[in-house]
Amino acid sequence: MPEANVYDVVRNDEEQYSLWEADRELPTGWYRQGVRGTREECLAHIDQVWTDIRPRSVRERQA
Repeated sequence: MPEANVYDVVRNDEEQYSLWEADRELPTGWYRQGVRGTREECLAHIDQVWTDIRPRSVRERQA
């Protein structure tokens, strides 16, 4: 059975979240959030913290 990949939760300047394989270099503009685990664990964390999926700039304009 293959070993499960390990992922990091990442976020960009627009406060949009994603997950990224932990051993890969991040693209410019994305930052690790200190949460690491399986794909399912990372997605569960993102579901908890990313409650408004609008980009930050859109939220600020609409405020």
